[in-house]
Amino acid sequence: MPPTLALPALHASHAGTWLRDSNGVTKGCSKGEAITRAADTPVLLLNAPLVASRLGYPDLSGLDLLELFAFVHPARFCVPTPKGLARALGLPEPAGDDAVPLLLQQAAVALVAMCEAPDWPEREGAWSALQSLTRLRWPWAQVLLPHLARPEQPERWLFSRLPEWEDAPERPQPAQVTLAEADIVSRLDRLTGAGSEQRPGQRHYAARAGGMFAPRRERGQPHVVLAQAGTGIGKTLGYLAPASLWSSASGGTVWVSTYTKNLQRQLRSESRRAWPDARIDGSRPVVVRKGRENYLCLLNLEDALQGGFGGRAAMLAHLVARWAAYSQDGDIVGGDLPGWLGTLFRKRGITALTDQRGECVYAGCPHYRKCFIERASRASAQADLVIANHALVMVNAARARDPANRPTRIVFDEGHHVFDAADSTFAAALTGQEAIELRRWIIGPEKKAKGRRRGLAARLADVASYDEAGGEAVEAAVRAAHDLPSDGWLQRLHDNEPLGTLEQLLAAVRTTAFARDESGGQDAGYGLETEAAGLPGELIEHAQEAASALARIRQPLARLAVRLEAVLETAPDWLDAQGRARIEGARHSLAWRIDLLAAWEALLARLGGPADPEFVDWLAVDRSEAREFDVGIHRRWLDPTKPFARVVLEPAHGVMLTSATLRDGPDWGGTIARSGAPHLDLSPVLVEAESPFDYANRAEVLIVTDIARGDLAALAGGFGRLIEAAGGGVLGLFTAIRRLRAVHGRIADRLARAGLPLYAQHVDPIDTGTLVDMFRDDPAASLLGTDALRDGVDVPGQSLRCVVMEQVPWPRPDILHRARRAAEGGSAYDDRIIRARLAQAFGRLIRSRDDAGHFVVLSAAFPTRLLSAFPEGTPVSRVTLDEALQRVADGVSGASAQAMVEDRQQP
Repeated sequence: MPPTLALPALHASHAGTWLRDSNGVTKGCSKGEAITRAADTPVLLLNAPLVASRLGYPDLSGLDLLELFAFVHPARFCVPTPKGLARALGLPEPAGDDAVPLLLQQAAVALVAMCEAPDWPEREGAWSALQSLTRLRWPWAQVLLPHLARPEQPERWLFSRLPEWEDAPERPQPAQVTLAEADIVSRLDRLTGAGSEQRPGQRHYAARAGGMFAPRRERGQPHVVLAQAGTGIGKTLGYLAPASLWSSASGGTVWVSTYTKNLQRQLRSESRRAWPDARIDGSRPVVVRKGRENYLCLLNLEDALQGGFGGRAAMLAHLVARWAAYSQDGDIVGGDLPGWLGTLFRKRGITALTDQRGECVYAGCPHYRKCFIERASRASAQADLVIANHALVMVNAARARDPANRPTRIVFDEGHHVFDAADSTFAAALTGQEAIELRRWIIGPEKKAKGRRRGLAARLADVASYDEAGGEAVEAAVRAAHDLPSDGWLQRLHDNEPLGTLEQLLAAVRTTAFARDESGGQDAGYGLETEAAGLPGELIEHAQEAASALARIRQPLARLAVRLEAVLETAPDWLDAQGRARIEGARHSLAWRIDLLAAWEALLARLGGPADPEFVDWLAVDRSEAREFDVGIHRRWLDPTKPFARVVLEPAHGVMLTSATLRDGPDWGGTIARSGAPHLDLSPVLVEAESPFDYANRAEVLIVTDIARGDLAALAGGFGRLIEAAGGGVLGLFTAIRRLRAVHGRIADRLARAGLPLYAQHVDPIDTGTLVDMFRDDPAASLLGTDALRDGVDVPGQSLRCVVMEQVPWPRPDILHRARRAAEGGSAYDDRIIRARLAQAFGRLIRSRDDAGHFVVLSAAFPTRLLSAFPEGTPVSRVTLDEALQRVADGVSGASAQAMVEDRQQP
């Protein structure tokens, strides 16, 4: 048996609580006894917030082994469960909950011993980090100090160790290339490997996908391909084959855009078949690119390390600094930073270390040459393949800093989400939260505000002193920005004491939303909304005054942008290359804010006037569990594919939208309309490749008919019994967070005692990506969640054997939905949305040829017309809960299940 650390260890699950003392005695105990022991003596824990949740004691603290793992092995993956920790450290997995405390002691020994090992790969920087953490009284510091020797040579500070990015010449325009079908198929065969199964559907798909790379015949007329690729067709390699062939022949860059981080990781792995990790010169042919808010900001980190953070947040900053030294790309959200690290400390600790507000000073930053964001941006300009997300591709097409680097050959994987991504990207929202961020960007810190944020005057002080007109424009913008909401605005609205023009408008919006509400949301704690029509005169007057106030901000910002351009054209002697880059960055940021202000003014100008048929406008009070967090006016395009077509499609040369659920039923009409192609008078190429999976014999849809809608006890009982029948491996999907929490609260303890762990979004204090990792890691576990789990979750094999939906996923009947429903066919529009959601949820079940399982819907009133959402040939049965339990317990689905039912019915 591996040695143990002489510290008590505590483990709590829904099944019970166990303590192991320093003498090696393990016993079950009550929650009260565990809390008392943890308060008296530091105890070993695994995931303190989760243990605290299990004990019902949020103030629990101790020696969290996940924190120690993050210190010893930064940038290394570990599933944050006892079994996951055991595997990561090469220790025996615990047989049950009562064996977990022993594992915690053994894991502590293994991690502490690593600090003494001469071959510890992450030694550099550890001693210095530990000294800082000791001063902050990190719980593990005193345990580690005797085991971590002071290095013979002083350790380099993080900011000295990080490499600098290098400038590269501008990439030439890609050559005009036409791909031959035989060459595409040959490249596909090379990517799939010798001896692999040849799939005719994949070959057809790859050959047709190659059409998007043909030379464009007319400006503003890109090649558009819409490809329905059934699950298992191999669509990733299907489009990477022509993409890699075209990039190699033309010297151009292909962008592949996804909607979920999971597919980005899968794409990065698959791309290694076509490209090496690095070229001969060390540059990367494949780059994963995300929005700025996904990367660690080194200036924010430096501020946090030097006193900007205090207490537990400061400890987190030092652990993040450890990670930054070993990270592959500085991606702090979904990259190689453990997703669970931020949840161990405080909610905003991680996000405060990113550039959330677009306040980057670019070349004015002392870490500019080492910036992870700039490194990714420059690498993508030289890459053959850029893996990004829908929102970034659209934003980059709309306002890229360098127009030459805008994507022109784009594959939108998970293409069924392009409409939703465009809807968010091209929206406008004048809200209190958005307005106060603009105020902070212009004015900078006020009163006793901490942090490194600087206003316009501080960021452009040298320019203002050189250019008098520019300095005057800065001063005018700062004066005008005082009309924007300031700290405490939400409380002042609640107290009916608004301060300033914009707060008066928001107060009127809030009053109107509450006055008009008929949804019952006030008492339930939900958000409130009302259409921007028939508004009271007082609100319209406030809107006009607010529009004038916004114009007073926009106009000096526009003058400043002109002055910055003039400074660049007639550059003074003191303006070096770094200074030019800083001013270029400032111009980019200014253009973004000027456009934002113009959109707000246009939104306010419409209030009180005739409705614009292109847009849907409404007033909203955003609330979560009765707590207000924002108030504002919103505008969405009725058809967001119009700006998508203009901004993304029209400048492109080739675009492909592909997905397993791109098309709704046999008709392509709706899919073509939602692609944006009709707005450019384009006729897209239509491709269909059916799934090779045997749904008729490997899957079964069960519609349970005897659980009444609204019967929460029956719903919880149904979920619990289905999980027991399946032996775990159940993904439960809910349309309402409250029902999810209620069901989890009723069944989690019972299932845990049967050895069936149950995890849940909105209950467990763990991010969604980590919850999926925990679910995937344990075939006996089950997971409850909402929309985020309906799409993009890839859990092949035994870990996911059954998907259970609590009811038909009806669309939320909000103002935006009502407007689009009226414009696009009434109930047929609803049905299209529901079928897409059902198809996406069903797609979680069968991820490989060997997968099998059941898709269960707990809804007696499931409409027959929606059954076309499921793959053709999939057996569908309306059954009682008892019959569903029998089929799930048998572990047999499809035609075999039907045969077993018939056998049981025979006398």
